[in-house]
Amino acid sequence: MPTSAPGSRRAGLRLGRSGGRRGAAAGFTLIELLIVIAIVAVSAGLITLSLRDGHEARLEEEGERLGALLEMARAEARVAGVTVRWVPRQDNGADADSAMQFRFVGLSALQPLPTRWLDTGTRAQVVGATSVLLGPEAILPPQRIVLSLADKRLELASDGLGPFAVARPAALP
Repeated sequence: MPTSAPGSRRAGLRLGRSGGRRGAAAGFTLIELLIVIAIVAVSAGLITLSLRDGHEARLEEEGERLGALLEMARAEARVAGVTVRWVPRQDNGADADSAMQFRFVGLSALQPLPTRWLDTGTRAQVVGATSVLLGPEAILPPQRIVLSLADKRLELASDGLGPFAVARPAALP
């Protein structure tokens, strides 16, 4: 083993400036290259999985927002003791972004709830009815709402006791 002490050099072995062998192969080993390629492949796969469809993300946001609005209206209906209904707009006219897209019937006008979707392309359909009953009774019939945006669908449902939550889509009537 070469050292830096005088007289420790063996004949025939020439050392370079850095103390390493001159003429030795420089570069990466096959294993090092395979490890780097594996890291890049795993990273690319994770990035691809983390990217989401824009319509799907917006529809989930609309579903969460609508669920919160329905629960607010439901609580207000119970407190005030009035019948409250949520009614989506039935037509899909060209003036979608300038007209009311849904409404809460029976709530006080002092604290109005929103009447528009965040994305004007969002559509809603109440399964088996034209509106959703929100109160004043504590126990309501089971109800389902299907939201759609482009080719994506999301369904909100309540069993009548619990809050509205995302459910598996059922066939539309």
